[in-house]
Amino acid sequence: MTTSKIETETQIDSPDSAVENIERPVIIANEMVPAPLQSPYNFFTEQELEKILSNLDTLRDHVYPPVGSDQERAAANHNFPSVCLIGLGRCGSNIALEVATLVYRARSFYLSEFKNQEKQRLENHSKPLRWIRRNFHLNNSDSLKPIFLIEPIVMLGDLDKDIAGRIRYSSQTEDGKFLENYTKMKIMDLSEVHAGGAGNAPILGQYLAKIILNKDTEKFSNKDWKFIHSYLIDSCGIKANQSRLYFYIFSAGGGTGSGMASEFGLAQQYAYMRKTFEVRPNELLDDDRHRSFVFEPIFTSGICILPNISNQQVSVSEALHINAGRSLCKYLSEEWDFSYNYDDEAEGEGEKSVMQRIRPWNAMMLISNDIMRYAEETDDTQAEDIDVNSMEKYANQYISQQIFNILTAQAVTTDYDENYFRRAGIDIGETIRLDANDLFMSLAGPVAVAYAESVVPQQKEALFGDKHNGIDIDDLFYRSIELPHFNKDTQAIEGVSLLPIESGRYREALAQYKSGNYDAKALNELHFFKNCSSIVSIVSLPKDFKLSYVALNRLKSHLNALFPNTTLKRYALVIGTSANLSLTTLVAKSPCLSDDFITLIASYIKRCFAKDQYRYDASLDNALLELIKAEEFDEAAVDALVNPFESPAKILDTNWFAIKPMYEKKYRELIRDDSKFQSINDIRLSSENIKKTIRYLREIYRHRISRTKILSLSD
Repeated sequence: MTTSKIETETQIDSPDSAVENIERPVIIANEMVPAPLQSPYNFFTEQELEKILSNLDTLRDHVYPPVGSDQERAAANHNFPSVCLIGLGRCGSNIALEVATLVYRARSFYLSEFKNQEKQRLENHSKPLRWIRRNFHLNNSDSLKPIFLIEPIVMLGDLDKDIAGRIRYSSQTEDGKFLENYTKMKIMDLSEVHAGGAGNAPILGQYLAKIILNKDTEKFSNKDWKFIHSYLIDSCGIKANQSRLYFYIFSAGGGTGSGMASEFGLAQQYAYMRKTFEVRPNELLDDDRHRSFVFEPIFTSGICILPNISNQQVSVSEALHINAGRSLCKYLSEEWDFSYNYDDEAEGEGEKSVMQRIRPWNAMMLISNDIMRYAEETDDTQAEDIDVNSMEKYANQYISQQIFNILTAQAVTTDYDENYFRRAGIDIGETIRLDANDLFMSLAGPVAVAYAESVVPQQKEALFGDKHNGIDIDDLFYRSIELPHFNKDTQAIEGVSLLPIESGRYREALAQYKSGNYDAKALNELHFFKNCSSIVSIVSLPKDFKLSYVALNRLKSHLNALFPNTTLKRYALVIGTSANLSLTTLVAKSPCLSDDFITLIASYIKRCFAKDQYRYDASLDNALLELIKAEEFDEAAVDALVNPFESPAKILDTNWFAIKPMYEKKYRELIRDDSKFQSINDIRLSSENIKKTIRYLREIYRHRISRTKILSLSD
């Protein structure tokens, strides 16, 4: 502890070991900085403020390349974008790349007064790009239309030595200028730690991520990593880093993405939570706004792509279901600890308690690859003719749409082009924005999305149209909760991102809901709706379109009727970022009670935990449902069904004891400090994780509210 910085890694014997007392503060480089709290996490965090700020300045210069004179560069005073997308693994990096490409091309169209043939050729072959082009009125060259101009920082990472080549030669970037011009995208080249993927095993992806995140950034041969690390981990939440929303995009069924994403999220949350307990002497604080260590809220979300489950025509590897179940089980157990696992109030208040109960993200958004096949089924195509690549493309577009809408709902004016509002003629005072703290307080746990949009009529048509300015509000809301489908007018994919129940039953319930004049009794008894604790609704309007008060109230009435037990409802009204009227509803917590979610968790428990006699029949399935529904939780029943620790060999289908020392040797070679060594056995999930997962499901299953009653002292 006498070196020029403090490393926060501290080794303990096992994940369940007690946390030791806090050490005394240590004086470093003439600064008194609190010594790190010992914890079950070994994450490296840079403690020298000057080094963090220097790394941020270097990354900022990469993101905003210097132009003009020194005086002009000093006056520019660039802030980091308020949003960061982190794409991990092949699926996650592809989606993040697509979002970045869409934003880049949209901006290029907007800033150019002409469109050359090459740009049109690139745009025409992509359905997501057609959606962007139509949504932003990019076809109209007569006037400058309002357009989404938020440009997030995009970080792409994969355990693949050729990630840069894969991205460079991707069809998304074939114009040859994207990588050069989109300076806000950075590639996390992690090949020096591992260059061959995680073998479709999340535990290996997680362990390799631990090596990456536990190693001193100065000891990486890739010099860019320390700048990215300071941005993602060391500086999150401080005023010098203006990014406040972080979205981790990954496939739950893979090994690299699902293993790495939660570990990267935990490292960021660990660094962030440490700041809440960090007290720096007043004389060391710098009042300059770019150098200040002022602490501000952030919101982080995993965007989790779930594998195909119910489609019998598409053959899917069982390992994908098991991997996804592990990701969901791990997250729910961490969410249980963070949100609910307190015997008394005093126990949850101290630093010792909080730092043991961190979760990787504030919320985890769920997008099912499986339901994207319905979008093509409704487009005159038979289910058996749909290939997996098509479903992935639809899922990518759906995710891109949701990211766009969430970003526009929270975007600050500095995220836009400086001439945007003046050219668009938008009155920013008419918008109702959601900031990072709104999302932090409103969204937690598993989250699903309901989405729909409509082309708005011309203003003169709207004035003499039907009762809601030419918009059928009932139909808009209905389409947002339907099975996914194409809107041929807008080229958008609409519907819900995770089906509440099996598709056939849900179609019947929807038909009854619509034929009954949108009587919510047909749907609101489904757990997806009945047990929802909070929703966030985002309404996006074109600049010149006014949605009547009656129409907004109609939307709220539908939401109130369909989600009868929500304790918190948040609304955002965004004006001028879209040519269409769109409705996005984020449904919190209750999606964990959907059929797909429960099925994936059961698949993982049966394969990797169940005792031999319960691995192949329905005993464990039935017992899991009973454990969730029973009035009292019987922990002994769980112990009778499962082994104490997961068996990674059930996923790897090879000799686990031969694989384990290979990866532990890599850890020892890359982090040459025996006191910081962590065995791969330490990150195996245990039966305690299973119990916490079931407790979380039980908590959501029992969610109710009691209506406020008027009390009066008068007779």
